[in-house]
Amino acid sequence: MKHIGIDAGRALRVALLVAVGSGLAACSRGDAAEEGPTLQTTEVARQDLEITVEATGSVEPIRTVEVKSKASGEILRLYVDVGDAVSRGDLLAEVDPRDVRNDHNQAQADLEVAEARLEIALAQLTRSEELLVAEVITEQEHEGRALEHANAKAQLVRAQTNLQLAQLRLSDVTIRAPMNGTILTRNVEQGTVIQSASGNVSGGTTLFLMADLAEMQARTLVDETDIGQIQAGMAASVVVEAFPGQTFRGSVEKVEPQAVIQQNVTMFPVIVRLDNRSGLLKPGMNSEVEVMISARPNALVAPNGAIVQARDAGPAAMVLGLDPESATFDRSVFAALQAEARGEDPAEAEVAPGGGAPAAMSFEEIRAKIQSGEISRDSARVLMQASGGGFGGQGRPAGAQREGSPQPAVTFVVKADGVVEPRAVLIGVNDWDNTEILAGVEEGEQLAMIGAAQLQAQQQEWVNRIRERMGGGVPGMGGPR
Repeated sequence: MKHIGIDAGRALRVALLVAVGSGLAACSRGDAAEEGPTLQTTEVARQDLEITVEATGSVEPIRTVEVKSKASGEILRLYVDVGDAVSRGDLLAEVDPRDVRNDHNQAQADLEVAEARLEIALAQLTRSEELLVAEVITEQEHEGRALEHANAKAQLVRAQTNLQLAQLRLSDVTIRAPMNGTILTRNVEQGTVIQSASGNVSGGTTLFLMADLAEMQARTLVDETDIGQIQAGMAASVVVEAFPGQTFRGSVEKVEPQAVIQQNVTMFPVIVRLDNRSGLLKPGMNSEVEVMISARPNALVAPNGAIVQARDAGPAAMVLGLDPESATFDRSVFAALQAEARGEDPAEAEVAPGGGAPAAMSFEEIRAKIQSGEISRDSARVLMQASGGGFGGQGRPAGAQREGSPQPAVTFVVKADGVVEPRAVLIGVNDWDNTEILAGVEEGEQLAMIGAAQLQAQQQEWVNRIRERMGGGVPGMGGPR
């Protein structure tokens, strides 16, 4: 019995050891699986790349006119309604003309009296001159006749002026269209008593609101981060909810100088002029506006996640499990790419000017050169030693490269055998999805995708590694001093 108990204990211990060993093996296999994440790739392809600025706005007429009456009184007739198209001079409405017609008749009568009075005064002045020559009347009596004649002439001028004004007021009771356009609103009905626009301090009664709808404009607000790229004359497209499948073409008319702040966001009004001879666009429609900043037809492009800026090449290589030093490129590489993009011989590209030992530079100057790709990280270390300092990494800036000036960058080409090769490239315009590649890769090549979160996690480790190598941090370039 004792011998059997010893054998059973040994068997139990062996079983436990086997179980533990199997568990450790399983854990080891799981760790190995975690160490080798699936590599996501994308293909370099050609497509049309358009850089646009998008904003929302509303459609409105270019010019609206308030139609008012110069005459006061009751509206007798209305000849148009909302939506009617009218031409300049068309009759729109009539105001009760009785008061102004009476004034006109009175002015006409006053003119006839003034003409008769002047005729009599002229005859009396002529006889007075004859009597004065015959010494029948005195000089004073003759002067009195001359004064009466002058007063008669003045009264005639006054009567003529009053008649002209009465004729104008009589014409004011018929309201006519001041321009070609469409009636947008009608604010009065037949029988409404209106106030004159010229004789009322409040500006009078507005009868109609009209506008020319053959040309419209879309008014939109553009964020100040994009407004510097928009100029008058740029092509624009507008889509309205009423016609979702149709695009209305136009151009930027102007960028207004006064900013508008909404919810602590600074924006500027942008006016896009549209041809509306079709009559489809109506005032007040909501619109989606796209302003074309730049267009690259049949451009060589890759997703933004497959390209990193030159200063982030080291951390990106660490994300892919590569040696970060393998992703460091000398300035001459980018100079050759620039020559290739210009159609020149890369072998004749100008590299660094001069030779000899590098001159001491400030930390800000060195950081700017690294960010622009003018110098490599190895060159930066030498410059830092000459300046008596170290080197720190910088994060990739948010947003897209909109202007399209050539910029150095790095991508990681996945070969047919699965080997990942860092490659220097020159990039152009960039939207929120794709980046134009000017030189460095060919169509059809596979590129490794770099996750933004993974890159950010490796950037701090890269900074710490460089700081340890250089013996401390760099003031003004991130990290503790």
